[in-house]
Amino acid sequence: MTDPHQNPLLSIITPMYNAGSMFDEFMHAVLAQTLTSLEIIIVDDGSTDGSGERADAYAQQYPHVHVIHQENGGVSRARNAGLAIARGKYVTFPDADDAMKPEMYQTLVSMAEADSLDAAQCNAEWFFKSTQRVKPLIPLDRLRSTAVLGGAEWLSTALQTRRYMHVVWLGIYRRAIIEEHQLLFEPGLHHQDIPWTTEFMLLAKRVRYTDEILYRYYMHDASISNRRRTGQRNVEYQRHYLKIARLLEEINRRYHAVVKIYPAFHYQITHEALSVCHSIRREPDAEARQAMIADVFSSQTHRRMLRNARGIKQWYQLLLWLGRLYRWRNK
Repeated sequence: MTDPHQNPLLSIITPMYNAGSMFDEFMHAVLAQTLTSLEIIIVDDGSTDGSGERADAYAQQYPHVHVIHQENGGVSRARNAGLAIARGKYVTFPDADDAMKPEMYQTLVSMAEADSLDAAQCNAEWFFKSTQRVKPLIPLDRLRSTAVLGGAEWLSTALQTRRYMHVVWLGIYRRAIIEEHQLLFEPGLHHQDIPWTTEFMLLAKRVRYTDEILYRYYMHDASISNRRRTGQRNVEYQRHYLKIARLLEEINRRYHAVVKIYPAFHYQITHEALSVCHSIRREPDAEARQAMIADVFSSQTHRRMLRNARGIKQWYQLLLWLGRLYRWRNK
């Protein structure tokens, strides 16, 4: 018989940096998956809390668990390292401090195999550790399960819910497309999922979504995405969003002759850039505020937002914010 771990249907690639006690819960969740044709690739990104040693212990116990140890280089480099050795027909990228239902990957792989999908995505839930509250990522009144859609059509449909997030842990992705187009994650870029998933979906021909909630994302203070930043740290962090807006516009231009570029794709560019404007208003340090305002103009983001704004509400927000930035800007 063929070993399902030698030519697996799915490669689970997980970057890990000081995952702490959550790592064991995560490993229990992936090891409990009802899908047996899979490999688990843990990329220890320079952990100093013993997580790397615990990952090695799992690899010694389970032959389909593999561990890569590397110096700390960020999530993107870790995912790219996992992709370099992945053998699965599909790949996915869950976070090492989250969890999922035992049937998650069996459900998604079955969808993909039944309909020859390039990507299969599911719904998820936020779990707020401080209050023990649970909240769906995409409420059912915003979006229900879909038929097979083209990747661009699916992305447009998802973005119009105003609840969809560009996160790679929502689904599985055909590895052949990633390899053919060398879709690597941008090193050093926070929220690199946004341009990566956008480009993948513009290349995907067949995508389907299930509204089943199969993944649990833990919201806690240690999360990189939820740290409150001020001063120069905030200035540097907001530059990631300015870069993402630029990358999204570049992707639209590259693919405009290949697929339909829906209004939602333009809206997303301005949406990401407007998040910087909100951060400017909340920033308590005057010097940091001026630095962020200067970045908006020097990066030509104000013009990028004007080119891509869609809909009356977003145009209103944009003009309101540009007026504020011009007033607050040191001449």
